[in-house]
Amino acid sequence: MIDFDAKIREVVAHAYAHAPSIKAQLDKAGVTPADIQTAADLSKIPVLSKDALVEIHAQNPPFGGFLTIDPADLPRIYISPGPIYDPQPPAEDPTLALEPLKAVGFGRGDRVLNTFMYHLTPAGLLLDEGLRGVGATVIPTGPGNTDLQIMMTMALKVNGFVGQPSYLMQILDKMESMGIAPEANPLKKALFSAEPYLPSQQARFEGQYGMKTTSAYGTADLGFIGYTISGTTGFRIMPLMYLQIVDPQTGQDVEPGSTGEIVATTFNKAYPLIRFGTGDLGALSPELVNGQQHLLGLFGRSGEAIKVRGMFLHPNQLRAATVAFPVITAIQAVITRSADHKDVVTVRVELSDESQAAEIAEKLKVLAQQAIRLRIDEVVTVPKGTIGNERTVKDERSLA
Repeated sequence: MIDFDAKIREVVAHAYAHAPSIKAQLDKAGVTPADIQTAADLSKIPVLSKDALVEIHAQNPPFGGFLTIDPADLPRIYISPGPIYDPQPPAEDPTLALEPLKAVGFGRGDRVLNTFMYHLTPAGLLLDEGLRGVGATVIPTGPGNTDLQIMMTMALKVNGFVGQPSYLMQILDKMESMGIAPEANPLKKALFSAEPYLPSQQARFEGQYGMKTTSAYGTADLGFIGYTISGTTGFRIMPLMYLQIVDPQTGQDVEPGSTGEIVATTFNKAYPLIRFGTGDLGALSPELVNGQQHLLGLFGRSGEAIKVRGMFLHPNQLRAATVAFPVITAIQAVITRSADHKDVVTVRVELSDESQAAEIAEKLKVLAQQAIRLRIDEVVTVPKGTIGNERTVKDERSLA
């Protein structure tokens, strides 16, 4: 069983001594490391929001005053929206990060398609390292090139997949259209992340194709937070952090089993985050399960940001477009899911001069791709007053 109290005491004391921004966080709250003796004491420290983290990084480049080691010892640096330059700190115990892969049975002899991106964001390389850590052979395909992925899967008898569940649905659809029956498909193990894993997808993968699957919940700032276990609802929390569920308005703990914002305190002393608010809503099991925390489920976002194709789309990112293009008087993104399981991003705009509609549409698509690495499928001009007070980012995807 994890001694959460001891780990929290240790990381808070170390961070206070070596991370200037953590010290400032505690000093502002009038809290000293001596005040944090148990996990319950963490509630004395205000929640650090993602927006606040972005501001702190901007004021204290490049790592926000959170890094406690020599930057020369960092194996990699990534970037997440903000921008935030996310250091990949050396793992204190690399085996702990392998839990989700071991849960689905990845190991020596497995050949695995890694369809996550290998550049800018951490998912591709971290999964690559993890798969090799359990002895599997990695095929670093990244996203896209579906025909090539299928050719490699069949020629190399690939039995594993890591990536987004919607992309595996596309691959299986294409295989079936090519006449490859489920019993002839070698894929038998899969780890998913970056988007919800829907019941209809699980029924297809595990029921029709006989796969063993897990879905990992994570963020760019924290890495994997938890993963699903067959036969159990929710996520087993990684032994790399401690989670609290708090009231999004007050930052105080809610009753055990109740819904609130997921707040994490990491145990890695090289780049500690104390009481970091993920913006996700969830509920924790009142009791530990097999000595680890258990998240009963994810229930949306406490703010307005929506995850699309593994990337968060925040209203502020859209609003910035109205500054770049003054002709846009109102803007809204609508997220839907197509029949072939793809997320579709439609941006609706109201324009002061509709003769510029075609030009603005192309510029918006380029801006989104460059700034937030998100493809806009369609830009639609709507009559003035259409958008009104509706949400800037509207999620209309079915959870069926």
